[in-house]
Amino acid sequence: MKKILLLSLAALLLPACADKNQYEQAVLEQMKKETDIKDYKITPEYMAKCVVDTTAQKMPGIFAFDPNRLTAYRNYTKMLTLTESQDPKKVLEELRTDFGSAKELVEARANYTESLMECYTAVISESEEGEKDKEKDVKEEAAPVAPATEAATK
Repeated sequence: MKKILLLSLAALLLPACADKNQYEQAVLEQMKKETDIKDYKITPEYMAKCVVDTTAQKMPGIFAFDPNRLTAYRNYTKMLTLTESQDPKKVLEELRTDFGSAKELVEARANYTESLMECYTAVISESEEGEKDKEKDVKEEAAPVAPATEAATK
């Protein structure tokens, strides 16, 4: 009985992982095209992970393997690869149906865009703080050490 349960669980999780991985791959491809990523010297993989994690917070579904979340991953992937399709108008109509309405499609696109901007802000802030810390360390190393006082030597 335990083996059947384990196999059933594995059968459910494998497609779930595939849906999320396809979404991550689609985001990574988008990040590789972003010129700001290159300008700020951000690795596309790091940025893609941030965007995937941030968009997932506002996706339908309660947890990572929730069927609603898995559908959202598929829909977001389709949305990001829209321009690569043979018939973008047809795919756009399918997306409107898949998301439930044109409004929900717009909300999904806004979620992706807002997540992208949040990640840019966070990553750039991290790099600026890192540079300030490096400058501070260099200044501390270059600062002369005060001579020891007589009381400290006794």
